[in-house]
Amino acid sequence: MVVLSGSNSSLLASQLAESLGWRHHALETRRFPDTEGYTRIPEEIIDDVRSEPVVLVSNTFPDAGIIETLLMLEAINDVRSGNMQNLREIGPQQLPSVGPGILLAIPYFGYSRQDKRFKPGEAISARAIGQLLASRCDGIIVFDLHAPKVLEDLAVPVAFTSAMPELAKHLQETVAPDFILSPDKGAIERASEVARTINCQFSYLEKTRIDAHTIVHKAKDLDVDGKKVAIVDDMIATGGTICRAAEALRSQGATEVHAACSHGLFTGGAIARLLRYVDGVHATGSLSNPRDVISGGPALARGVNELMERLDLNN
Repeated sequence: MVVLSGSNSSLLASQLAESLGWRHHALETRRFPDTEGYTRIPEEIIDDVRSEPVVLVSNTFPDAGIIETLLMLEAINDVRSGNMQNLREIGPQQLPSVGPGILLAIPYFGYSRQDKRFKPGEAISARAIGQLLASRCDGIIVFDLHAPKVLEDLAVPVAFTSAMPELAKHLQETVAPDFILSPDKGAIERASEVARTINCQFSYLEKTRIDAHTIVHKAKDLDVDGKKVAIVDDMIATGGTICRAAEALRSQGATEVHAACSHGLFTGGAIARLLRYVDGVHATGSLSNPRDVISGGPALARGVNELMERLDLNN
């Protein structure tokens, strides 16, 4: 079977293919001088795309990733449905349809934090993009989604998978933390899973969102004196929350503080800022980043296997 990728997730697609024991092919993607995108399935892999179910690995971030993902899905749909018509009349123009079997694996789902409406008239962007992508595939795998509920009612099945087992293993081998901290209640499930795997203490910070732009954190008295602490979240953007938490942990006697996440956005000089407060920054390669130390391939593979079984695509 085949794993496909475009311009933004080639390494993770390769890791997924290795985890599944499948072949990995890169689609041809480039940009015209006016910045519009171009996508093509190379002729030498058309038979592979038609012969078995395929998994396309592609991020919907930044915005160009959404367009590229849709164009790649369109090309895959055409090839699998047998629509081969082209102006140069290269090869057969029509082939039999091979039926369903297109899965979309999204390492980082862009707009995932726009999952609620704070004011009348706002678009729930995460849902809108999910519905658009669902119209062009047979199932979606999403990697550590910020708020899974927003994609629960799509027209195709969705497998929500997580890299927390791999993140826990990495922390255990490289840091050996005594304490895992979630920066808010929303990350409790993920962080507590890491704590259970490592078999160490766990707690969280209280976070209150005032509006779309303002968040207030309430520090708690934590028993971290003389301990190594890892702060675990689904994503790190500016790193402000992590820095404030690390400062509080240091004041309460923590000897080491590490930051770990699935998605390293690291915007606005975040890594340099973080390294003034923490001893290490650890992330997966869901997005290209200089702290990619955890393979996301096994997590995506679990999601692919789940959907293959649910859709009866293994036969």
